[in-house]
Amino acid sequence: MNTITGVRLRRALSAAVTGGAVLATGALAAAPARAAAPERAVTAPVRAAAAPSIAAKGGFVMNDANGRSLYTKAADTKRSTGSTTKIMTARVVLSQPKLNLDAKVTIQMAYSDYIVSRNASSARLIVGDKVTVRQLLYGLMLPSGCDAAYALADTFGSGRTRAARVTSFIGRMNSTARSLGLKNTHFDSFDGIGKGKNYSTPRDLTKLASSAMRNSTFRTIVKTRKYTARTKTKKGGTRTMAPWTNTNTLLGSYAGATGVKTGSGPEAKYCLVFAATRKGKTVIGTVLASSSSTQRAKDATKLMNYGFGRI
Repeated sequence: MNTITGVRLRRALSAAVTGGAVLATGALAAAPARAAAPERAVTAPVRAAAAPSIAAKGGFVMNDANGRSLYTKAADTKRSTGSTTKIMTARVVLSQPKLNLDAKVTIQMAYSDYIVSRNASSARLIVGDKVTVRQLLYGLMLPSGCDAAYALADTFGSGRTRAARVTSFIGRMNSTARSLGLKNTHFDSFDGIGKGKNYSTPRDLTKLASSAMRNSTFRTIVKTRKYTARTKTKKGGTRTMAPWTNTNTLLGSYAGATGVKTGSGPEAKYCLVFAATRKGKTVIGTVLASSSSTQRAKDATKLMNYGFGRI
C-alpha cells in the first residue's frame, strides 16, 4: 500500500467511525425516553373518628339493626333514670293482650293530688274527664305527665285497691325488664319518682327503647312533636286540651330523629334516650346524668353523629 492510499484509507475509517458515533447519538436522541417508574402513592392509614367527649356521666349507642355497640361510657353503671322510666310504663301497657287504645279511663282526684304533692310533671288532666288509653300514652310520653302514668298504672295493674294495682303494675315493669335481659335495671315507680330503687344503665335503657320501638303505636307517639287531646267531660261534652309538646328537642332539630324520651330529677340530672334513622340505618342510645337539658341534647347529637359514622 502506498502512502497516499494509506492516508485515504485512514481518513475513510475515521469518517465512518465518526459517522457511526453521530448515528448512534442520533438514535439515542430519537428513541423515546423510557418512562420513569411512577412513585407509589403513600396512603396514610384512614383514622377512625375519635370518640366524642360528652358531659353526661354515662352514655351508650348501638346499631339498632344488630345490637352492635358503637360507643360506651360507663354504659353498665347503674344510675337514676328520671322520666325515662316511662318508656317501660308505655311498653307494659302496649304489651297488654287485646289492648283497646280507644277504651276510656276516668281521671281520678288521686292522680291530681299525686302530681301536686310531688311537684311532678303533668299532662294537666282534668278530674272527672274520660280520656282514652291512646291519649294517656301521648300525655305520658310528650309532656311526661306523671298523672297520665298514674292513670295507666291504676288501670292496667291488678288488685282490689289502687295501691295494690299500682304495686302489681310496677311488678310487671320489673318482670318485663328481666324478660328483656336488663340485668342492671329495677323500678320502684311508674314514673321515675321513686324511693331510691329506681335505676338502670345506658345500655339497658337503650335495649328497652329498642324493644319498645318495635311497636308501631309507640313509634308514632314518641316521634310526635305536638298532640291535642279531645276528652269527654263529666257532663258528656268535649274538652279540647291545651296541646302537649314533646320534651325531646331533637325532634325537628336533628335530621332523622325518631324519639325517644327525656328524663330529669335531682339525682338523675338530665337524661335522654334517643333514636334516629338515616338512609335506612338506625342508631339508638342513651345519655344519663348530663349537666342540663340543652347539654343532654348536645351529647346525644354527638353520639348519633359518631354512631352514623361507624354503622
